[in-house]
This record gives sequence, structure tokens and C-alpha cells, in this order.
Amino acid sequence: MRKRTLFRLATATVATGAAALAYASLIERNMFTLRRFDVPVLPTGTEPLRVLHLSDLHMTPNQVRKQQWVASLAALDPDLVVVTGDNMAHPGAVPGVLRALQPLLDYPGAFVFGSNDYTGPVWKNPLSYFLPDREYTEGVELPAEELRDILTGAGWADLNNRRVTVKAGGRAIDMAGVDDPHVERDDYASVAGPISSEADLSIALTHSPEPALLDEMAADGFGLLLAGHTHGGQVCVPGVGALVTNCGLPRSMAKGLHRWPGSDSWLHVSAGLGTHPTAPVRFACPPEASLLTLIPR
Repeated sequence: MRKRTLFRLATATVATGAAALAYASLIERNMFTLRRFDVPVLPTGTEPLRVLHLSDLHMTPNQVRKQQWVASLAALDPDLVVVTGDNMAHPGAVPGVLRALQPLLDYPGAFVFGSNDYTGPVWKNPLSYFLPDREYTEGVELPAEELRDILTGAGWADLNNRRVTVKAGGRAIDMAGVDDPHVERDDYASVAGPISSEADLSIALTHSPEPALLDEMAADGFGLLLAGHTHGGQVCVPGVGALVTNCGLPRSMAKGLHRWPGSDSWLHVSAGLGTHPTAPVRFACPPEASLLTLIPR
């Protein structure tokens, strides 16, 4: 009787695991979701400004559903589009990324790159994400410069270790960004400094939300900090949340809008729209884009 009970328990456990894996790989990772947040960063008495934040598309050529969903976001009529990296996951991904972003290129925009804009993903043990000093392994070279030329050719600001003033929604925005800190391509020192007194607001971008970098951005007075990279944990535990962030950010801040500690700055971390191709699953953390409505303080 005991052996029969154990066998039934084992069978039920395997069946439950298989059902969860099927849901995570076939259903939830395609449940594209729009998040909306109000962010109080504007001067008193000014009109709201809408920022569409996209991140971590990890696009492959055949992901037509994702491409169509992202393209449909142009109907939101944002004032500014911001992309915080990891657009590609395949050497032939540029046409798919362009199909997704093409309708949005008519709007003012800005971007930084992530590691998976430069080199493709490689298989890794998922448990390695729990190791604090995990070695980064580069895959095949990706067409980053081709994508960069397309985005800048459309008028979007390349903020990889750059700082510019962007005009959007009738406002002058002091914007700074860094290339991906996750692979030590960042150089914030080259763009650091107090925010412009002539700007209406200020926004800083990074792919990986490393706390030391965010501290520097907040200290310079940037009112809104935007990042991706974490995938929101990608596989989360209901009631617990993210188990890892793959960076120095606390698990409690793996996605969503948060006041950055010790500052007046707000941090928004996108859970992203894609997955690592060797782990195409999401659980309790659907893929997302965010519409941030900036409002008076």
C-alpha cells in the first residue's frame, strides 16, 4: 500500500511539473502585457508626458506574434519611446526587431544596448544564475551596428555612454545613458554631472540596474531611472516573487516602479518582453511593456 501511495505521489508530481512547464513555455511567455504607472517627476502645473518603456525583446526571426504586439503599441501615441537593450537573440534578428519597432520610430526615442545586442546567447545551467560570481560567456556576434544605424537613422538618440537633450511632448529632456554594465561596457564618468537647469525633466538609462551606477545617476539629480535585464525574475514564485535578478539589484525591485533609496529619483525596471532562447519559459512573470505617465510631483 505504501509503495502504491508513493508511486501515485510521484506520478502526480511529474504530471504537475509537466503541466507547469507547458504553461510556462507555451502560454505565459506569449501573454504580452501592458503595465501602466504614474510617475510624479514633473514640475507643478505641467502637462503629463507619456513614456513607452520597452526592454529585452530577445528577438528571433520567427517570433511574429511578439513583433505584431510590439508594433501595435504605436496606438498608445506615446510622447517618447525608450528601449533599454537586449533586442536580439539571433544573427538574423534585425528584420524582426525592425518589424516590431517600425511604427514606433515615428516618435521621439532613445536607446541603450545590452550584452545580447552584441553577442548571442549560449546554453547555461539555469542554476548558475544563483551564483554571485558567474562567469559571462559570449556567443556568436550579433549585428549591433546594423541595428544602431537603423535606430539613429530614424532620429532616435543613442545613449550608450552618451548624454543629449531630447525634445519630446513639447519638453526638453536631459537624457544620459550607459552601455551595458553587465559586461563592463559602461562609462558613466564620461556623461556624469548635475542635470541641466534648462531641461524640463531628466531621464537616465541603463540595461543592467546595478545599484552603484543608479546611486551615481540619482546623485546627479536624474528624476527617472530606466532599466531592464532582470526579466522580472522570469520564473517567479507566487507570493514570493523573483528568486534572482542576475545583478546587484534586490529581488524586491526586480520589476516595476520604485523610489530609489536615499534619493528623490524613481526607478522603473521592465520585466521585458522576451526570454533567453535556451530557457523559453516564464512563470508568474508574463512578458511586458510599460506606459509611464509622468505627472507633476
